[in-house]
Amino acid sequence: MARSTRQASRHPGRGEGGRRGLFGRTQDNSSTIFLILRRMRAPLIVLIMIFAVSVLGLSLIPGRDAAGQPARMGIFDAFYFMSYTATTIGYGEIPQPFTGAQRLWVTGTIYFTVVGWAYAIGSLLTLLQDRAFRQALALQRFTRKVVRLSEPFLLIVGYGQTGQLLGRSLDALGRRFVVLDTSSGHVDSLDVDQYHADVPGLAADARDPHTLGLAGLEHPRCEGVLALTDDDEANLVVSMTAALIRPDLPVIARTTSPTIAHRMRAFGSPTVVNPFDRFGDHLRLALHAPASYQLMSWLVSGPGAALPERGQAPATGRWVMCGHGRFGQELTADLRAEGLEVTIIDLDPGAGAETDAGADTGADADTGAGADTGADANAGIIVGDASDPAVIARADLEQAVGLVAGTDNDTTNLSLIAAARKINPSLFIAARQNRPASAPLFAAVDVDWLLVPTEVMAREIYAQLSTPLLWRFLRDMLNQDDDWAAHLVDRLRRQCGSHLSRVWKVTLTGREAPALGPWLRGGDARIGDLLRSPQDRERQLDAVPLLLSRHSGESILTPGDDITVAPEDQILFAGRPAAQRHLIDTMTNDAVSEYVLRGRWVPSGWLWQRLTRRIPHSGQP
Repeated sequence: MARSTRQASRHPGRGEGGRRGLFGRTQDNSSTIFLILRRMRAPLIVLIMIFAVSVLGLSLIPGRDAAGQPARMGIFDAFYFMSYTATTIGYGEIPQPFTGAQRLWVTGTIYFTVVGWAYAIGSLLTLLQDRAFRQALALQRFTRKVVRLSEPFLLIVGYGQTGQLLGRSLDALGRRFVVLDTSSGHVDSLDVDQYHADVPGLAADARDPHTLGLAGLEHPRCEGVLALTDDDEANLVVSMTAALIRPDLPVIARTTSPTIAHRMRAFGSPTVVNPFDRFGDHLRLALHAPASYQLMSWLVSGPGAALPERGQAPATGRWVMCGHGRFGQELTADLRAEGLEVTIIDLDPGAGAETDAGADTGADADTGAGADTGADANAGIIVGDASDPAVIARADLEQAVGLVAGTDNDTTNLSLIAAARKINPSLFIAARQNRPASAPLFAAVDVDWLLVPTEVMAREIYAQLSTPLLWRFLRDMLNQDDDWAAHLVDRLRRQCGSHLSRVWKVTLTGREAPALGPWLRGGDARIGDLLRSPQDRERQLDAVPLLLSRHSGESILTPGDDITVAPEDQILFAGRPAAQRHLIDTMTNDAVSEYVLRGRWVPSGWLWQRLTRRIPHSGQP
């Protein structure tokens, strides 16, 4: 019983947890009304008192009727007269012309009501400009939009450059999402971005679990959380809150701290993405398997991406690492894991802490992989300013094969690149770009390897969200040699061209492939037959199967034409848009599948199928 109670409280809409969520949402919706009543209390009381006194006085002052007899105005007539007089409409005197005393009283009340209205309107204008009131209105609109979402959506926490890149890619896929960011400027940019659907956005602190609840964490249509802020602690709180409130939701979190990543994994099993670590892994891959890196870069670049050039790895030798913060530590460890010698240049190589966005400055900053400690006496470490020519001279760049400009300052990195090329033009240059505005400058210097953390994050998360099978393929391909990757690149280029138009997944189920049911159950369904063209079955479609994921959990990379498939299997393809359309026709149209799989022409209309179903087929198209 106790266990059931705890479980009910953890899920929205059940037990006390659901009631607390609904109660909190009601409080947020009514806060705007309470704020209006509190700020407009005094002006409303003044207006009410002026109307009350004016109506009372007008009803007590005697007037005269048409016969000249004394007559008093009723309360309703007095209120009606004061209403259209105070609102400047002015129909006239009712029910008969006023006496001098009545006109004198009305003259005074007119001036009083003008003062009252001026006070009330001024207070209302002040309220409309009040920050708390505007925030309350924004929160109410945001909550209403989130509650009304009827499609599956992702909760994006942090709408910086990474969030914006992901948002555009997700919108192109038709995926809905909700944005939460501390910067009102980032949230306001949602109104400028040309999205196909309305994107709810709120400027608030994501470290507040209540705010995450308002943003849709407890919404039944929420299908995942992306923690992409430049604050590792905030991403940790988001990951922790999602794991405790919605343990069933997938979470992808960004961090540059190994310690924070360890803390995140203590709560559930989030996917933690460290752009510095990923860059090091990519550099290691490019050094010993350039074709594999070329293939990976091409597949994650998105639809229509051109085939990148296959880089040439530098000769084996010594590298110079400028900057030994978290990025420098990760990359130094990766280079040394490849058996390369690394010389470090940094003002304080033992600190290992960076002050740039996304890096912690706590005591755990020097716990990253590959952290080096010591002073100038340590082998391979030069203490000093890397931009100082005297310090650069001590690094002996003439004898080095590679340089990494990895500080957290773009100006410093650019100056390092220029100085190093003057000393050794043949150096392999890798650089880190910290700000988007510096992109034209780094493009102009034409480095061999450029790290843009936001793009690394966006591409990797996009690969995981758009096609999960693609993410599995990218992980499994690392176990293959470089010749395998080079052969696959050549095959893709021959069949799909130098611009990869589509990467898509098909699931061989009755819902997605209704025309393939008998063929799949026959036990001899082969991928090569499935890829025949509906226009000429002797010709293959311009599509390459990258991964076959069987229902049993087995995965096969680049399955051949003779590999059999079964119901519930999933296949990842890369190819041209026309090939995807033809494959869908084969999977959904009985007439097309009969021709493609068996070489038989059958009527496509229901009537002709009924008329010819008893006629034997010759087996020839």
